Amino acid sequence: MPAKVLQQTAHLREHELSADAALLDFLTSPTPPIKGKFARRDAALDPLLLAVAAATGPHVTRNHYHHNFVPAVLQSSDKRLTDDSEHKHLAYVSRQAPRRQRLQNILNEERKENDATSVNAIDYPYKRRLSQSNNSGAKFRPNDIITFTKAPTPQLEIRCMARTRIPTPHGTVFLHLYHNNHDTKEHLAIVVDPGQLSPTPDLPPIPPIRSRSLDSAWSENETDMDRIVRGAYIGRLSSKSIQAAAPPSGSVAFNGTVPPPLIRIHSECFTGETIGSMRCDCGEQLDEAIRRISQPIHFGNATIPGRGAVIYLRQEGRGIGLLSKIRAYNLQDLGHDTVTANLMLGYKADERGYEIAAAILGDLGLGSSGKGNGVRVLTNNPDKVNALRKEGIDIVERVPMIPRSWQQRQTQHEESGEERTVGATMVGGNAVHGEDLDKYLKTKVLRMGHMLPLWLGDMHRVE
Repeated sequence: MPAKVLQQTAHLREHELSADAALLDFLTSPTPPIKGKFARRDAALDPLLLAVAAATGPHVTRNHYHHNFVPAVLQSSDKRLTDDSEHKHLAYVSRQAPRRQRLQNILNEERKENDATSVNAIDYPYKRRLSQSNNSGAKFRPNDIITFTKAPTPQLEIRCMARTRIPTPHGTVFLHLYHNNHDTKEHLAIVVDPGQLSPTPDLPPIPPIRSRSLDSAWSENETDMDRIVRGAYIGRLSSKSIQAAAPPSGSVAFNGTVPPPLIRIHSECFTGETIGSMRCDCGEQLDEAIRRISQPIHFGNATIPGRGAVIYLRQEGRGIGLLSKIRAYNLQDLGHDTVTANLMLGYKADERGYEIAAAILGDLGLGSSGKGNGVRVLTNNPDKVNALRKEGIDIVERVPMIPRSWQQRQTQHEESGEERTVGATMVGGNAVHGEDLDKYLKTKVLRMGHMLPLWLGDMHRVE
C-alpha cells in the first residue's frame, strides 16, 4: 500500500514537471506565424445589386439591405418570441405640400409681369370625380381628378396718378399718367385743351377735358397741396396762382354746336419716335396727331382753340415688345414683311388691345355714348375703330392720316439738306421716306386692311 502511494505521488510530480516544462517552452519559444482569415463566400459587390442600381434612375430609392435586420442576440428573450410584423417601423412623412400651397406655387410661376392680381385673393376651383358610393361625406381620395383653372381677370380699373403742363412746338399740352389693375405699365394721355389755361368768356361754354379720377378725393385727410402736387389744379400753376380743383360732381355733356374733339390712340414706338427710324412712320404720326389736334376749330362765326387727346399706350411693336420687334426687323431684312415676321415669331399680326384706351377716354369724359360726347378719331386702321366702338366709344368720324411723303409725292427737297422742321419727335415736322417705309406702308394696306390710297406709281418699285 505505501509503495502504491509513493508510485502515484511520483507520477503526479512527473506530470507537474512536464506541464511546467511545456509552459516554460511556450513562454520562451519564438512567436508562431499568424494564420489568415477565411475568405468570404459572397462577392465583395453583388452583381445583381450592381445591375439594379445601374438600371435605376436617381429619382428612385431602394430599401437597403440590413435596414430592418435586428440580430436575435440584441433582442430580449420575450421579444424573440414575437412576430416580426409587430416590430414598430418609422412612419413615412410625405414631403408634398398641401394642395392649396402647391397650386399657389404654380400660379406664382405662371404669373405674368403685368399681372397685378393678388395671389392670395384668388379662389382655386377644382373638379372632383363623382364617388361610386352614396356617402356624401366621403373624404377626398388621392386619385380624384383635379383641374386647375386660372382665375378670371378682374374688372378693369384705372386711375390718373399725376398731371402736368408740357410746352411743345405745337403748343401747351397736359400730360396725364395712368395706372391700372390689368398690367404694370404706365399709359399716358396727352391732352390738348388750351382753354383751361386762359378761358375766354366770349366763346360758347365748353367743359374742360379733365380726369375724373385725378380730381376726385382720394382720402379724407388729403390737403389742397396734395391735390395740387398730383396735378388736380385749375388754370396755370405758378407761385402766384394756386387753386386746387374741386372733386367732380357729375357728368357734363358737350355743347351740341361745338365740333367733337379730335383724338388718336397711339402705340409706343421707341425706334420711330426716339431714334428716328425710317422703317415706320410712328414718329411722324405722333407729331402729326398733336399738330392737327392743336389746330384751331372753326364753326359758324366762332373759332375755338384745338382740343382733343392722344392716348399713348405702352404697346411697343404692335404689342410684341421691343425685344421681339428687333428680332422681327432682322426677319424683315431677310425678305419677310412685318406681318409674316410677327407670325414667324409666334405672334399674331397685331397683339394690341384697346380696353385700357377706352377706359382712359371715359375718365377724360371723351367718347361716352348717349351723352353727346362723341369723338373724331385720327387713324387709318379699321380694326382700331371697331375695337373702340366695341368698348362703347362713340366715334362720330374717322379722320385719315396720309403719310407726309405720300402727300408731297416727291422727296427730293428733304434729301437736299433743307433745315429740319421742328416737331414733337425725332423726325419732327419732316416727312419719313425710304424703301423700308414704303414696304411697311404697302404691307399695312394690302395685308392689314389700312384705309390708305396706294400711289401705284411709286409702289411698283417696292417689291
